Amino acid sequence: MRLKKPRLNPVAESSMTHEQNEIVAPLRKRYGFVFNVLKTMMHNMPLLEAWNPLAGHIMGASSLSPRLREIVIMRVALRTNSEYEWGQHVLMSKEAGLDEEDHNRICAGADAPGWTASERAVLLATDELIEVTMLSDEVWSALCAEFEEAQILDFIFTVGQYNMLAMALNSLGVQRESGVPGFPDGLDDTS
Repeated sequence: MRLKKPRLNPVAESSMTHEQNEIVAPLRKRYGFVFNVLKTMMHNMPLLEAWNPLAGHIMGASSLSPRLREIVIMRVALRTNSEYEWGQHVLMSKEAGLDEEDHNRICAGADAPGWTASERAVLLATDELIEVTMLSDEVWSALCAEFEEAQILDFIFTVGQYNMLAMALNSLGVQRESGVPGFPDGLDDTS
């Protein structure tokens, strides 16, 4: 069940410290607003400062292609019922070349027609990591056939980071910003 209101309100932009404003200035410039996830995490600045480098690596320095990264993140969001995460990455995935058809196929999973071997492998592996927190020999072999070791590590940590983030988003009741889409119709009651 998704919360209809936050359990922890985001820090008001009018009360942000100089340090907090510096952290969000690039995002405010790029997107025109500050993400509620960051404003919520600002209640614990040491945590935010520790988390930011990992999130930055995954979003900007990962050895996965942007397309694969977004497929993985959106599948994690779907499987963890994180509508906030899903909506943010519907928007971000467009820069990585994904479209509504891709989003629908992410919902359908690894068996949907049209995936490449590498896309199918990460979808299978994402589901397995979410379900049992370990990769079977079969799925591990599928990943090894498609990716180098560094890419497999980036993949595993992407799933882990967005699973952890989904736990926080869902538990804290972080709400989507105006204009950020939710799950596709028919997925509103996903659990």
